[in-house]
Amino acid sequence: MNKLQRSSLYQLSIMRFRLTLREPEAIFWVFIFPILLAVGLGIAFRNRPADVLQVGATTPQFTRALAADNGLAASTMDQPTGTRALANGSILLLAIQQPDGVAYQFDDTNPDARTARLLADRAIQATAGRRNVVPAADRLVHEPGSRYIDFVVPGLLGMNLMGSAIWGIGFSIVEARQKKLLKRLVASPMRRWQFLAAYLISRLTMLVLEVVAFLGFARLIFAVPFHGSLWQLAMLCVLASLSFSALGLLVSSRARTMEAASGLMNLVMLPMWILSGVFFSASRFPAIIQPIVRALPLTAAIEALRGNMLQGLGLQHMLAPIAVLLAWLAVPFAVSVRIFRWK
Repeated sequence: MNKLQRSSLYQLSIMRFRLTLREPEAIFWVFIFPILLAVGLGIAFRNRPADVLQVGATTPQFTRALAADNGLAASTMDQPTGTRALANGSILLLAIQQPDGVAYQFDDTNPDARTARLLADRAIQATAGRRNVVPAADRLVHEPGSRYIDFVVPGLLGMNLMGSAIWGIGFSIVEARQKKLLKRLVASPMRRWQFLAAYLISRLTMLVLEVVAFLGFARLIFAVPFHGSLWQLAMLCVLASLSFSALGLLVSSRARTMEAASGLMNLVMLPMWILSGVFFSASRFPAIIQPIVRALPLTAAIEALRGNMLQGLGLQHMLAPIAVLLAWLAVPFAVSVRIFRWK
């Protein structure tokens, strides 16, 4: 053995390297997660035809002109209705009839709105017979609801509800199992479902704090709008949190070590981090996997939260995502009751 191999620094470095390689979580986050994330983002932002942009017009003539462009989907609406549609993100641009031409009302900080403006003017000018025959003017609006920050806040809220529920419940149960605390509860006069349901109910206390703090910050700093009913938003947050908590119960029902629980939780959450549209629309993924994407609880939670906050939709208009969340609450909880291990 040479002098280098006998040195303490060399031996300690080799020891740390080997311990790292023996840690499944380290291998996952260092090698596997970046590859999976690159694959997911590569599919989402693959080369594909341009998106069809939703726009509005105040006259049927403008609507027909806009609809003639393959990149635009146009509908006729009066100016107050169009202004509200811009505010909640239903349309990107409103073409307004003027005595001497047309005015385009849109948010110039939104890249898609700027693209819609170019396409809309091209379509209207072409319909008029030649380019620039119709005088055009811009009316720039920076309406809360149509910005990227407004889009991403509900996604971040859904992701936070998922992480806090799954990690919070999963780790606490596995820790109690490791410390032999669950064995003592077996002898107590309680039913298994009561023990597990108590974990779900306990989540509601922390839920109030985390939701109020996050949405309060978003409202105060970024003026993120709440177009829908606040009590319905609260119900959606409760339902989403309970659904993710049921997943946390299922993941931790049999895991004996924190390492095993951590690996299972990452395995459950990774597809939702990539596919559920936290930072971009889940519709970017190919149609062939859309049924899977739509069946994920995080996708349903984000869709419902965005519908409430940005579009002002009521619960009756979000039955599909609510049904998905209810299914992810009922099925994992029922399975957890059957397979839960006390030791």
